Order: sequence, then C-alpha cells, then structure tokens
Amino acid sequence: MQETLEVAIGSLDPHRPVQAVAAGRTDTGVHAAGQVVHFDSAGPIPAHRWARALNGRLPASVRVRAASEVAADWHACYSATYRRYRYTIYNGRTPNLFLAPWSWHRYQLQLAEGLMAEALDDLVGEHDFSAFQRAGSRRSHARTTIQAVELRREGDLVVTELQASGFLYGMVRLVMGQLVAVGEGRLSPAAFRERWRRRERHAVKEAAPPHGLCLLRVGYPENPFPHPSWYDGQPQFRLGFSDPPPAWHPLSTDLGCQG
Repeated sequence: MQETLEVAIGSLDPHRPVQAVAAGRTDTGVHAAGQVVHFDSAGPIPAHRWARALNGRLPASVRVRAASEVAADWHACYSATYRRYRYTIYNGRTPNLFLAPWSWHRYQLQLAEGLMAEALDDLVGEHDFSAFQRAGSRRSHARTTIQAVELRREGDLVVTELQASGFLYGMVRLVMGQLVAVGEGRLSPAAFRERWRRRERHAVKEAAPPHGLCLLRVGYPENPFPHPSWYDGQPQFRLGFSDPPPAWHPLSTDLGCQG
C-alpha cells in the first residue's frame, strides 16, 4: 500500500521525492479502516483537495477518506497516542460468502466468549509481551501498554477490540490465536495468562489469519481529521439468524495447557 500511495502522490507533486510515513505496520491481508499517513508537499494542491485528487489515481481497493495540513513536526507514527484494532470471528456453522473476506470462520465449536473475555482482561496495563511478538521485529524491547480491551458476541459473530500505545509485530493475530484456544476449551484463562507473563513464545504457535483483522483507528492528542472520517470506518455485520456449532462442555474438557 505504501508504494502504491507514493506513486499516486508523486504523480501529483513530481518536483520532490515522496516518502509516505504510516502510523503503523500491518501484515499482508490485514484491513485498515483508519490508517494514517503523512508526507511533505510543496506543490500547489491545497491540503483539503488531496483526498479527492489521490482517489482519482489509486486502485479501487485503496481510498483516502480525508486530508489535512499539519505542523512540520507532526508525525503519523510518533505523534499517535494509541492504535485500535478489531478482530472479527464468524462462529456460525454454515459458511458465509459475504463474511469470508473480513472474518475468521471457526465452525467446529461454539466459542465460550465469557472465558475469552476473562483471559483478555488480564492484558490491560504495561507489560512485556514477548510471547506475542513474531520473529523479524525491529523493536529493541517488547514492552507496550494495552489501554483498553473489549470482547462481545453478536449472534454468531465474536468481535474483539484491542487498543494500545503500540503493538508488537504480529501481536494481535497471536493474541487472537490463543484466545480462540481458550474459547474452544483447549487452553484455560490461567494458562493463557501464564504463557505471556512467562514470555513463553515457544508455546504460542497459532496466529489468527490476517483477513479477520482491521486497524480501526489511530488516536492523537488533537486529531486533524473530521470525526466521521477516522473514528470507526469499518462496517459491522449483522446476521438475521444464528446457527452456532455445538458447545463444548467445560466439565468434560481438559482446560490445561495443550499444544
């Protein structure tokens, strides 16, 4: 996406090299409803017209929702106070063509969202999350602050939102892989907690697929964009029926640390 955007910017302001700097790095296949990018321009196009001008040169899969002039020392990444991600799981029995590009279909067992929420609450605060960092990270440490968590079931959809000062490389997908193990009874909330507190990266083997994840928004002390353009740009699905898979029974399931 960065290269695509830089080519479009360069076609409108060809008199200087273009470097587009994003608020965060996302894996291939991850969606972004509220990615923020800054770049320098000395051309004649006013700031408020950049969105329309760029959209005329970008592929249909990429759209600029708003543009604004900011101070010279403003930085899309370093000026941000938080990033918020949303992960959508479709927990229905029947495949759904319209949900498939935007959610992870888990149809084997009905997820126990109460246990998942219990495990999730322990993440809030500043911690070392080495267990949830993929290889290849350029960070010098694995400490970050989880500011807010939310998990809710809406029929056959289980929606999780995580907000943090910053996220480690691959962090949200690794967290979600472990949460699903909790929801399916393969891992207890206590074992989930011990894995990341003991920094047991070797035990965190399953990452959730990228297409269920969306960068929902990036927050700043004074956001330079109109509220509708940045706050919650991902449509939320609503199903007219519920067809959940069978529930697992906690009394007959080993909740220890497996796999």
